[in-house]
Parts: sequence; structure tokens; C-alpha cells
Amino acid sequence: MSDLLRYWKSAGSPKVSLDAAGVVALADLTTVARRTALTGTSALLDVFVLCPGLHKQQDAPNLHGGEYPACAAMTTGYVFRVENPATVLFLQKIGRTGHLTTLEVTPPPISKAFSPQYKDLRALFDIDGVTVLSAAAYALAVSLSITALVLVILIQDWWALAVISTLMFARFLNVIVVRRRAVIGWKGASEPGVQGDLLILLSQDRWVRMKGAVDDLKAVTSGQWLREPTFVESSLVASATLLVYLDAALAGNARLESKILLIVLLFCSVGLLGVANACTEVLKMHGRLIKVRGAPKSYARRLVLAQELKEETGRDDWAIKLGMLKPEERGSVKAEGVVTM
Repeated sequence: MSDLLRYWKSAGSPKVSLDAAGVVALADLTTVARRTALTGTSALLDVFVLCPGLHKQQDAPNLHGGEYPACAAMTTGYVFRVENPATVLFLQKIGRTGHLTTLEVTPPPISKAFSPQYKDLRALFDIDGVTVLSAAAYALAVSLSITALVLVILIQDWWALAVISTLMFARFLNVIVVRRRAVIGWKGASEPGVQGDLLILLSQDRWVRMKGAVDDLKAVTSGQWLREPTFVESSLVASATLLVYLDAALAGNARLESKILLIVLLFCSVGLLGVANACTEVLKMHGRLIKVRGAPKSYARRLVLAQELKEETGRDDWAIKLGMLKPEERGSVKAEGVVTM
């Protein structure tokens, strides 16, 4: 890289100043926060994924836009709201207007290669429910940071080494706080062995059906996802944010080639993490996996969906409470004198 820069300068090219290269890390991108929401926590290897907006990781619970969709248990008729913001964000990601998407909630499979004695290794790599493309993009993002560290050591640019190390330390503080906050809390009374069937009404006429054991459904829809941070945790997050801003100022002391390396690292890492997020098809939440089952089914009217599910479940009290059916519409899809959607 040094030879390339010397050739570039000798060729009479205009000088370029990259003194503010570290400012790129301050971009308010949500890529890191979305990764946190999709995985339900933060893997230890996240320390090596350096992206713009890494100081915004604690904002992950706000990505759902404040939506708490109405939800009905079609087995009991009980109506409530989905309170878990990470689950809502995933539902928004997979939902399609005018379609019913079916999901299944299951405990994560535990392979023989990763038995309980290797639980620390599972936590390090965060492998449950990961697609090949998502894992490849994530692994490449991790390797980029390690490569950047090796390169700045080889060219003996200690300012650049300090800049990258500081970003990693700030990332480490956020990872630790997220992992501490992502503990399962109140989820209601346990109902072992009982199966549940939920219908969730999202905005923009996106409908989601979620099946699974009642305890698993409660784990991903009710209570808190990330508990409120303690004073110490809030202080650590604040310190990490200040470190990122300080790092942006210190980056100006690095060599030109190191500044270029830092910009390439940040741009490539956020792109790769974005690919990993887009290719993630499973939500991991409190030890459960939420997977899409089958293709979304289109409906011309929401009333048709309500009637179909009523016939399947044998009850319509949940549909009436959700406002999908009126008492006079119980017998027919085309109730005379009623405007349907």
C-alpha cells in the first residue's frame, strides 16, 4: 500500500486530506442495532465487526417504530398485544401487505457437536438458525477487522492501531451490556405441554400467524426483551459512545494509508453486516427460534381470512374482539348490507 501511495504522489495526482476519516464511524446507521434485534442478543465475535453506528447498538429496541400490534390467541379467544420490540421488527421484516405469513416458534436444536459442555463456543459463534450466506458475510466482516489490525502493525502505525483498538473496546462494552440486559424475565404463568396459535395484525394490512408451544410463544411475544440498564451499564454505554467520538478525533494522527484502510474497513464491514441481516431468515429470542413456514398466502379481503380461520379453529370470539368479524357476520362471508374489506 505504501508503494502505491508513493507512486500516486509522484504521478502528480492532487493531494487528498483524510484527517476526518474517523468521522465515518459516527454515522447514525442502524445496521448494528438491527443485527442485535435479529439475534436477540450480541455474540462475542461482534467485537470484531466495526461498523458506522456501532455506538447506537443500545437503540435496538426502538427500531420497530413504536408499533405494538394486536394479537389474538385463536385457541382461547384472548386478545393482547405483542410487547417484544425485536419480535415486532422481525414480523415487519417478513410480513407482506394482503398476505398471511405463517411462523413456527421452536426451541433451538442442539446438535451433538455442540453439547452443553460447548455452550461457551456456541455463545461465541452464535450459530443457531444462521444461513450459509449470512454466516459467510458475518465471518468476512470479522476477518476484515483482524486483517486491518495486522496491517497497521506491519506498517508500524501505532496511532491507527490505537484507533482500531479503541473502536473494538467501545464495541466490547456495548456487547457486554447487551448480553447482560438480554435475560429472560417475566413471561406469565407457565403452561407446559399446551400448544398455541396466534393471529397478529400488523400495520399496512400485514397478517402473521404464529404457532408453537404456549410457553415458547410467551417467551417471544410478552414481557421485556432487553431489561432497563442499571446505572453502571448506562455509564459503560456512555463511556463507549464518548470513546467513539474521541476516536474520530484521534484518527487524524494516523498515516494516510491507515486512514484509507480505516474507511475501507468501515464501509465494507457495514455492507457485509447488512447482507448478513438481509439473509437472516430466523429470529432468535430468549432461546427460541422463529421460522417462516411456507409461502405467504394472499387474500382479497381480510374478512375472507377471518372466515377461513374461524372454520379451522371452530371459534370466532377472537375475530370479533379484533374487529375482523361482527356478530351478524358469523354465518356468511358476504353479509348483506355490511361493508367488507
